[in-house]
Amino acid sequence: MEYSKLGNSDILVSRICMGCMSFGDTSSNFHAWTLNAEDSEAIIKHALDLGINFFDTANVYSGGTSEEYLGRAIKNNVARDKVVIATKVYFNEGKLSKKAILREIDGSLKRLGTDYVDLYIIHRFDYDTPIEETMEALDSLVKAGKVRALGASAMYGYQFYNMQLAAEKNGWTKFVSMQNHYNLLYREDERELIPICKQMNVALTPYSPLAAGRLSRLEWKADTKRSQTDKTAVSKYDSTQETDYGIVLRVNELAKKYGVTMTQISLAWHFAKGVTAPIIGVTKAKYLDDAVGALNVKLTDDDIAYLEELYVPHKIVGAL
Repeated sequence: MEYSKLGNSDILVSRICMGCMSFGDTSSNFHAWTLNAEDSEAIIKHALDLGINFFDTANVYSGGTSEEYLGRAIKNNVARDKVVIATKVYFNEGKLSKKAILREIDGSLKRLGTDYVDLYIIHRFDYDTPIEETMEALDSLVKAGKVRALGASAMYGYQFYNMQLAAEKNGWTKFVSMQNHYNLLYREDERELIPICKQMNVALTPYSPLAAGRLSRLEWKADTKRSQTDKTAVSKYDSTQETDYGIVLRVNELAKKYGVTMTQISLAWHFAKGVTAPIIGVTKAKYLDDAVGALNVKLTDDDIAYLEELYVPHKIVGAL
């Protein structure tokens, strides 16, 4: 495993982040394909064995049970200070108001069974709350020792810039990471958000790096419960299948050329683009092994140009 500093923080994270949206009680009606507590712990333990120390969840994943399963698995298998736990706030009552942030962090800490989180991420931009109110509330969590560092997720570049500017002007804690929607089939953030992040040395930790599996196989849809029930993934990718499938074919072509998997080519592209840690959500341990193998794949400039050549502009998916 390789490790890297998370932006301007002193937090050292594995170059693969374990996404925990795959874990949780299905009775919450969040997703039908999530793993129960025992199976979740087995996957998390395997991630730890591979050297993965970076785990990402959210207060709303499976009604909070994703946080519970992650916290329990960490307590049973590793010292707390050996892992980096990220969770999120926004899709809750009050979104990013001061009241909501102070309430939601305490709920997350209780479910995770810890007295601090390493990275607290705002899940989206809140149009209803003044930026200063949000940034001051987040800063108070850092000062109180409940949070070590702050991150943001999908939003427009100008919104992220304005939030960073508000923090800088007032001496509050700035964001060190950006968890945006980014993969070979969706590259809209290359226009504004990603250049801003690189200018500010903000770590990129993109979600959906494999486009919900579409960059890991030749079949656009797989015969799995997730593929059959994940309406979010359908809304993200299926409307552009006709233009995007040519990119999938090129990923497959390079995978054959180098004798590696499509997953490894797709993730190697992320590393070549300066991504710190793509977020990988899996329901089977073998998929983690596959992802980690991407660290050994180095793409040439010609490879990258070939993978990117067929891309056409897409509608914004992620930022609200």
